[in-house]
Amino acid sequence: MNQQQHPPESPQSEISRRSWIARGAAVAGALAAGGCGSVGSPRRAEAGPASVPEPVPEPVPEKRGYDISLNTSTLRGHKLPITKTIEIAAEAGYAGIEPWPNEVGDYVESGGKLADLRRMLEDKGLKVTGAIAFARWIVDDAAERRKALEEAKRFMDQLAQISATHVAAPPSGPGAEVEKVELLAAAERYRDLLVASEEFPVIPAVEVWGFRKKTLKRLGQAVLVALEADHPRACVLPDVYHLYKGGSGLGGIPLLSGKILGGFHLNDYPADPPREKIADRHRVHCGDGVAPLEKFFRDLWSTGYRGALSIELFNPDYWKQDPLKVAKESLEKTRRVMERAFAG
Repeated sequence: MNQQQHPPESPQSEISRRSWIARGAAVAGALAAGGCGSVGSPRRAEAGPASVPEPVPEPVPEKRGYDISLNTSTLRGHKLPITKTIEIAAEAGYAGIEPWPNEVGDYVESGGKLADLRRMLEDKGLKVTGAIAFARWIVDDAAERRKALEEAKRFMDQLAQISATHVAAPPSGPGAEVEKVELLAAAERYRDLLVASEEFPVIPAVEVWGFRKKTLKRLGQAVLVALEADHPRACVLPDVYHLYKGGSGLGGIPLLSGKILGGFHLNDYPADPPREKIADRHRVHCGDGVAPLEKFFRDLWSTGYRGALSIELFNPDYWKQDPLKVAKESLEKTRRVMERAFAG
């Protein structure tokens, strides 16, 4: 029933302005009492009291925060088999892992079956949210690129069998050769990699490597390559450390759409050594360095990205410690930073 009526248009109207206001107040009161059916509807009123509508629940605020995966580089110096790393990641409380190709390959070569590895991951409640790969998809040599695509397809086939979602596509190859690759040429070659990936449920993401001198060392370059590849699977994989090392910093994150992100590597870095001299080995647990991570988490959330993040460290000091302790400490410190970022 439409309770809306039009007020009188002239002083001679049958209903005066005062009676209009009074009637409107009565309607509002009836609605507030949950008995809208009795107003102006005698038949429903005669049938009995109107039922009280179910209370409308308050909208639940969207949970702010991310699932965290363990990039196995964090424990790489411990030289553990992938099955042990999976056990550690599960016990430490991670939501997933990001393995390296040799770890998957070593498992298969030792007689392991990928179906069993997938079941182990499922039993532990872990997802494979990404993987690290080094196929030379970007180099100038066409024969080398064809070889790289076949290598990538073999690895993506393995990853598909353990239900992986993404794989890194860094600017891998001889430094001097990679540095001279123009970005639009890189975009065409990245598209070739994406087309090769179409037969698998695994998406290659252009990874930023901040230590490069020119090619794909900055976030804007990776975004350009992804956009110009003109493929629906195109995405980028940034890294807190690499964005700092390459000079991009984290200030450009809120300018992105979450749709272009295929993951994000988490870590922190100290104030010393300076950016020009800092290296992978200097990465530290989130919160132990000087990166503006609280703002980063808020900015990343503002992009709409809701996928997994992955802790990726290469610190040799951590490799001297108990691997479970390292995994737990890194996750706990990351969560504390994220909780502060979203507090209130």
